[in-house]
Formats: sequence, C-alpha cells, structure tokens
Amino acid sequence: MKFLQHIKSKSRLKNEDEAQTYDYGAPTTYTPKSRSGRDLTSRLPIKLLTSILSYICPHACDDNYLSLEESMRDGGCMLCDMRELAQCALVNRRFLVATQTILYHNVRIDPVHYCEREIELAAKRKRKSFFERNGEPVDAPKQRIEQFSRTVRDNQSLAIQVEFLKMPYMTRETCIADLARTVSVLPNLKHVDLPEGLYGDDRSCMTLRQALEHRCPDLRKMKYFHGAERSFALLSQSRLWQNLEILELSQLEIEPNTLVSVLASFPALHEVKLEELPLLNDCIFQQRASAPILPPITILTLQNTPGLTAGGFEAYLSQSHVREVLTHLTLLDTGVSPDGLHRILAMAPYLKTLRIDQTIQRALTPSTIPPLASRSLETLHFEIESPVTSPHDLQPPSESYYQYLSSSILAGNFPSLISLYALSTTLPHQLLPPPSAPFAGSKAPSSGLRQPLMLYTKSIPEHDWYLTVISPPTSTNRRGSATATRPISLYNGSTQLGPQWGDKARDSVIVGNGFGGFLAVPSEDGARPSSSHGHKHKHKLKGMDGMKHSPGWRIHDGVRLCWQVFKDEVLTIAVSLRENRALARKLVTGVGDFSVGIKGCTRRSPKDQDLAGLSPSREGGLADELDTDSETQI
Repeated sequence: MKFLQHIKSKSRLKNEDEAQTYDYGAPTTYTPKSRSGRDLTSRLPIKLLTSILSYICPHACDDNYLSLEESMRDGGCMLCDMRELAQCALVNRRFLVATQTILYHNVRIDPVHYCEREIELAAKRKRKSFFERNGEPVDAPKQRIEQFSRTVRDNQSLAIQVEFLKMPYMTRETCIADLARTVSVLPNLKHVDLPEGLYGDDRSCMTLRQALEHRCPDLRKMKYFHGAERSFALLSQSRLWQNLEILELSQLEIEPNTLVSVLASFPALHEVKLEELPLLNDCIFQQRASAPILPPITILTLQNTPGLTAGGFEAYLSQSHVREVLTHLTLLDTGVSPDGLHRILAMAPYLKTLRIDQTIQRALTPSTIPPLASRSLETLHFEIESPVTSPHDLQPPSESYYQYLSSSILAGNFPSLISLYALSTTLPHQLLPPPSAPFAGSKAPSSGLRQPLMLYTKSIPEHDWYLTVISPPTSTNRRGSATATRPISLYNGSTQLGPQWGDKARDSVIVGNGFGGFLAVPSEDGARPSSSHGHKHKHKLKGMDGMKHSPGWRIHDGVRLCWQVFKDEVLTIAVSLRENRALARKLVTGVGDFSVGIKGCTRRSPKDQDLAGLSPSREGGLADELDTDSETQI
C-alpha cells in the first residue's frame, strides 16, 4: 500500500513540475480527435482522385518537351511540392496508386530547393561529423539520379510509368553512365534531357545512344549537331523513333536529298528546326516523281539558311496539304527578304505566328510591292534592322520597311492581329490614324484595327521591349489611343519617355535602390507631394543652421530610411541598419548625389535625426566608410 502511495506522489510531483514550466504565452494548438467513420474519398474514381492530387505538384503534369531549365515555374519550390505529394501516399492504398501515377509520370531532379529550406539542407550536407563541420558539400542531384535509377530497376511497375525525365545541365553532363543505366529500363520514355555530346556522336555517349535506340522506341524529340551526319543518314533505313515529333538539326553537312528522305521517314513529325546548314537550298521544296517530298510541317524554324528563298517557299506552299498544316513560321537571316514576304503570306491561309529577322542594306520602295495581308495571322515579329548609318542621314533604311508594314495594317489587311514586335520607336505614332475634321460628324475615321493591338517596340535588340496598347478608333474617340498599360520602362529610344507622356514631361529625380528598382517618393499621407507654397510641413524640426526641415521614416527590405526635406528637395537620406551592413551598402550605392548618413543602430533620437547630415555631398566611396559605427557623411 505504501508502494502505491509512493508512485502516486511521484506522479503528482511530475504534474506540478509540468504545470510550473508551462508557457502560458505560447500559442495553443488544437489537435482534432480522429473520427472512425466512412471514408468519403473512397467513392471518388481513381482518375478524379489523381486529378485532385495533381494540384499539389503542378509541375508533374507538364507534358512539354522542354529541358529542366526552360520548364522552370515561378513562385514555388518543385522539391517541396514533390515531398508533400509523396506524403499523401501514406493515407491509404488508393492514395498510393494515385500518388505514384503523378510522381513517376514527369520526374524532375532539381539541383536545389527554391525556398528557405535549402539553407538548412546545405549546412547539413557540409557537416560530416561533430569535428568536421566544413566538409565538401554533397552532390545532391547525383545522389538523386542514383536513387531513382535503383528504384526503377528494382520496381518494373514504376519504370513503365515514367514518360518524362528532366535533370540539370551539369548532372546530365557528368552522370552519363547512371543516365544510361536509368533509361535502359524505361520503355515508355518520351523525353529525357541528354548531354550535348550525344547530339554530336561523341564517343563518351555511345553507350547512352545504344540504350536509347534499343530500349526507348517512343522518344518524341531528338537533336543532331555537327559530327552526327552518319547517324542522321541512317535514320531513313533503321526506322527508329517512328513517333518522333520534334527534330532539330544544326551545322550538319548533308545533301538536300538526304534531308528530305530522313524527314519523310517520320510520319508524326510536326516541328522542325534547321540551323546553319551550308548545303541547304530550294531543292528540298521541289517535287520529284521518284524521290520523297518534304512532309507537311506545323512549326518550321529556319536560321542562317541563305539558300532558301521566297520562291522555294511558294513552291512548297502550293501543295494543299502543306498550306493547311503550317501555322508557325520563323525566318532568321534566311534568303527570304522582307519585300518577298507578301508572297508567303498569300500562300499560307492558316498561318498564326510569323517571325522574320533580317538585316537590310537598302531602303524599300513600297509603291512597287503589293501590301502585306493575312486574315489568320495573330502574332507578328517584324524585326528588321540596318547597319549603323551616318548621323547626317534623315532615317535609317529599315524605317521604310516599318512604313510599309504600318500602311498594310492601317489598310485592314491584318484583321486577326493581336501582338506585334518591331525594332522601331516610331511605329506607335505611325499606327495612329490622322485626326478627323472638326465638323466631320460623329463617324470614326477608317482604320485597319478591329481590336486592341499589343505593340512591343525597342530601338536595338539588346534592350527590353516597350509595350504600347493601340486601341481602334470609336465614335467617342475618333483618333484612337496609344496607352502603355504595362510599361517595362519609362524611357523610349528616341524621345526618352514613352508615348503616354507626350512630347514634354515633368522634370523628375529618380533615385535607385541598388536592386534594379527605384525608391518611392517620400510622403507622409501617401499622396503626391506638393510644392512648398501650397503645403505647410508639420512637426518641423530645426537643423544645425536654424533651417527647418521635415523628417520621415520608411522601411525598405530590412533597412530603415529617413529623409529630410528642405524647400521641396531631398537633402539627406539617413539609413538605419537592422540586419546587415551589406544590404545598406547596396541600397545607398544607387542614391546618387544625395547626402547620406549611416549609423549602426535601430533607433534615433531627434538630435541624431537633426545631425543626420545636412552638409553638401563630397566625392568618395561609401564602402570604405561603412565599417565604422559612427555616422558618416558622403
């Protein structure tokens, strides 16, 4: 009996200790009680359950043939999504089947976590033991491809579900042997990221090529580079990959007849890219009774092929089964000149996207050429440029081609056009129709635009695109409008400001924040700051010389900013560090000629704010003066 009382007293003491150590300020967590009842998800069909679980890991449902780098998704961590989806497999067997179908359909071996978890995992990979805290980091993608290879080789039911395999560039270049062992057990593989050496018949990739040819008959995309002429010529005889859909050829020295015979051997081919083929000419478009002809292609891309001309395309599009299939055409530095583009548009009634990139030497005479016209074209890349001309010239020769394009659009020859890309800064003004007479009535002027046109322009190819939305004229808006609803920059190549600003703009001061953006204009009430004559500053403080100025605070990315305004000019920007000094160094670097005060504290007294630095700026770097805790003036 005493023994039981002794145990009871110990349990009472233990509960009292737990009550004393309980943190009443900590947030309480509610753990719901498990209910034993009928599982409502058991009524769902397996396809519907799979579709619901696919929203947890969206990238696993991408059925595109892009590489890992090209198929990146913004605003999420693919590895974390995959981990959360794998945890759903522990619910029951039906969840296990649905989860495995999603996880092994499109396998991505990402190099890192695109979230805060990567910092913690990187530190754990470097720490080998208690004494070795700074060891060499582990190659995580290599370990993942090895684990995946072991899984699919041991479980054939999972291997037959894999259709897409994507991995980083360095992993597929260094783990060729592991990749060959992996693809050898994936019979339904449609796309895999391959090393560059395989496309050029490199000897180090011969084992991988043999595994693809014998074990992966359902591949949908393949490339052939310089050095793979022999392997490409054998495709017409071996009948490999009959379901091939995308084929890219670059720098191959092959005859046109060999090219046509290989392309004709793929019945499902619909996208072809030909780049820098020196022997390519218009012979591939000719029809011969005893030789195969070029099959119809939906997406055709030609780059650096001067042997192909508009006459050859006109002969190719004369076939009805060809012109009804072609929807996307890209011409980059080919023999098709812009003055012969109207011949191709007239023979392609179902063309939706057209891109032409050409460098011209002479101006165009539009009076001798029929205008451009296409009733089906939705996106047009008209990137015509000319070499650097003398500054005394009135306009470069390329402007005549854009005048030819604008006249064709205003004539109503492109009723379905939605997006237009051009290397011209004057095209937005050319596409606006002239204003009507004051007493012409309420009838809108004639214009070829039937819907808003998204016009992207820039002066040189290295710059970013400027977006201008051109609306068609109406009865209330007789001339139409050109408004940049989503401008990438306020600067224009010729007028220094976008067309929405007009000819003249307000003189402003733009202060950079060191991260590619600009600092916001300081204001206490959020409205636009007015001049000193119409606004009285509140809570004014007296400075060093009796001058009155108004301070204000603003939080920006962990750095506390303080501005001081005197006579509508920003005299001082004081920065108070919160986390690190490197962030402030980046922030203050883009300030310009302003006087900047730095102090290593998180709070300032009014005295410190007054002494934040009203002296004029002087020359000198800021990086040398940020290492001290005392206030520094620039």
